[in-house]
Amino acid sequence: MEFEIRTLKPGPEPKITGPKVFGVRPGHPVLFAVSATGEKPLSFAAEGLPPGLTLDAQAGRFSGTLSERGEYPITLSTKNACGESKRSFKFVVGDRIALTPPLGWNSWNCFAEDVDEAKIRAAATAMAESGLADHGWSTINIDDCWQVRHPDPGRDAEGNILTNDKFPDMKALAEFIHSLGLKAGIYSSPGPLTCAGFAGSYGYEERDAARYAEWGYDYLKYDWCSYTEIAKDKSLAEYKKPYEVMRAALDKVDRDIVYSLCQYGRADVWEWGGGVGGNCWRTTGDIVDTWESMSTIGFSQNGKERHAGPGHWNDPDMMVVGQVGWGPSLHPTRLTPDEQYTHITLWSLLAAPLLIGCDMTRLDDFTVSLLTNDEVLDINQDPLGRQARRMSADGDMEVWMKELEDRSQAIGLFNRGSSPAEVAAEFKGRRMVRDVWRQQNLGPFDDGYKTAVAPHGAELIRVSNPE
Repeated sequence: MEFEIRTLKPGPEPKITGPKVFGVRPGHPVLFAVSATGEKPLSFAAEGLPPGLTLDAQAGRFSGTLSERGEYPITLSTKNACGESKRSFKFVVGDRIALTPPLGWNSWNCFAEDVDEAKIRAAATAMAESGLADHGWSTINIDDCWQVRHPDPGRDAEGNILTNDKFPDMKALAEFIHSLGLKAGIYSSPGPLTCAGFAGSYGYEERDAARYAEWGYDYLKYDWCSYTEIAKDKSLAEYKKPYEVMRAALDKVDRDIVYSLCQYGRADVWEWGGGVGGNCWRTTGDIVDTWESMSTIGFSQNGKERHAGPGHWNDPDMMVVGQVGWGPSLHPTRLTPDEQYTHITLWSLLAAPLLIGCDMTRLDDFTVSLLTNDEVLDINQDPLGRQARRMSADGDMEVWMKELEDRSQAIGLFNRGSSPAEVAAEFKGRRMVRDVWRQQNLGPFDDGYKTAVAPHGAELIRVSNPE
């Protein structure tokens, strides 16, 4: 199978990457690391840094707190032996966090119940050492199976959640992840049991939220599962209730914890997930590494775009590129290379949380290239926070468009069919067109752009006004 690597490798010159805005609640610890490519070592600086924050010039990591609500624009810079790079950046202190979609990794799609602390540490190390962290990837999420399994109580005499033998010290694990400049995520269920039959949070929400904060976790995936046994009926109020309870518990801790609702799109969660304080919410069932699964999930997101924006994102589930397997036996994704380009292109346009689901210690060059194209990631992380919508559909050909902060548009041209086809995007007047994956300008075009697209493939362009 031919693997076309479209992404250009970074040069030795420094370049700041990653999000351009970061949200934090007043008085809560700031945990943000500047990401940058270029020949090491790099040094970092920030002009206009507000009182209360400091920046580690070698590691590029901010620390401290901001107590006053408002926006704090600064200028980031990074230097190495080859030059200097600058970028405008903004801290926003208020009620919203996750102002851009989360960029990270989750353990489930590769390890499932076979997860343990050593695998989490290895994944975090790989994110840092593979270079993915240099492109803004920042969160390591532990999914199910870190707790004690039913029928054991799963809690001590005071009601504190216990860990199983595979996770002897959750606080030390979070500290290790943080030492790499990354964030740590954890998992629970609003029911008495998790999906895999481990202890859930039902009846212990405040105690669990306090425990996660004490351990130093920054992200919570809250998975519906056994709450079905608790819910009195299928009313909207019953679907909302467990997420409101945990939201209230999280609001009592002095740490920002990104709140990810996982209840598989029940009761049109995209219409109310933000209202119960969710930062993102699953809109579908679980994804697997087939064209049918990925394409059905991805292309079904049209119409949900009006419910997404900074601090609240539609989540079409984790990505299935690289080595996946849901347990001890892994295999290369069954998606073809063109299908993988469709996968990453569509998820980026959808402003979806980008959560890698593969074994991070077994990344090949093609998978790395999919995950380290800064222009593609910039579309996903655009501060305007718009989700793409479908502009046209003609048989198997679809065109999706995402509006960007600089008034340009990112446009995906998709061929869902099994034969090569030309796909056309229409626009008014003369526009400059850039091939985002290949990172090259294609020139000015009048009233539209048309290109050949491979079967199950995608092309991604950025369209802007001529200078």
